[in-house]
Amino acid sequence: MPEIDREKAISFHDMALAAGKITVALHQHPDGDAAGCALAMVSYLRSLGKEAAALFPDRLDNTVSFVTALAPKESFAFFPDSPAAAEKRVAESDLLLVMDCNSCGRTGNLAPFLESAKAPKVLVDHHLGPVEEEFVLTFSTPEVSSASEMTYWLLLMMPEIQGDPGKLPGKSAELLMTGMTTDTNNFANSTFPSTLEMASGLLSAGVDRDALLERLYHSCRESRLRAMGCMLEKMEVFPEGAALMIMTMEERERFGIQDGDTEGFVNIPLEMGSVRLSVWLKEDEGYFRVSVRSKKGTSAARMAALYFCGGGHEQASGGRLWIGEQDDPARKWVKSAKDALEYAEKAIREFLG
Repeated sequence: MPEIDREKAISFHDMALAAGKITVALHQHPDGDAAGCALAMVSYLRSLGKEAAALFPDRLDNTVSFVTALAPKESFAFFPDSPAAAEKRVAESDLLLVMDCNSCGRTGNLAPFLESAKAPKVLVDHHLGPVEEEFVLTFSTPEVSSASEMTYWLLLMMPEIQGDPGKLPGKSAELLMTGMTTDTNNFANSTFPSTLEMASGLLSAGVDRDALLERLYHSCRESRLRAMGCMLEKMEVFPEGAALMIMTMEERERFGIQDGDTEGFVNIPLEMGSVRLSVWLKEDEGYFRVSVRSKKGTSAARMAALYFCGGGHEQASGGRLWIGEQDDPARKWVKSAKDALEYAEKAIREFLG
């Protein structure tokens, strides 16, 4: 298990017991890991009798939206449903948890409320560069698979759990397994000895992994496979050892792509022995979402930081490429969506050259 300072864990427990209303905030565009760890944490806090809830800055992707069925409706809320209620909740909270991101600024719509809130803040994360000065307690290390794994080990240290995964309240075990499975791409990356130990513990607690995999990987819409075929057909493979795929807005509309439909596309080119870097761009309104994956020895994090204003993990990172006339020098820009291909090609050749 990762090293978690016992005194800090007890301090967190004491803070939770002393608080009445507790809010858990997540990064923008929350994924399975963010949703899983947050709802599991809320389940634990509610088992203590607290008025706890998770605030999602955005809607969940279709591929992981099923996790909300594993939690009571009153234990979570979506910012787009009522921004005023979200702001009020943060302001009234006695304790704030920020999970699966390294700073309040990563929470998108929730960031202004969190940054101005008076309540103490606790971070539970696994990304590089936690902004520790924003928090009274920080539980964060990149040497775990996911924020769900960090949450798992932290919860096992709580007096009510006593190291027994079978004592995790509600559907926490299923939620944590979901988060860890999605963030490791089903154990394909960022898997540590502690990750497998966690999986074993959750299986012993009764998690039905077969049912989970059915929901995650065997329930997609036909449009996903059609779009995947199109992307693979037009994929560009570089002799330097990289692959590039770009999905335009026109292609999104043609295939009826919804959030989550293209999850995992960026990993497919790494199946080729000659490819050590995979770059995936998906056009959105005014920018491209960028995902970068790599094999060991090639830094996806450095690639994302240098060319797409992003970051993340050494082999799994993301960023953005903005479209239009440059109005912010801190961002990377292309004049039009058509220029994105040329920019990405040049970036790949420069990075691997």
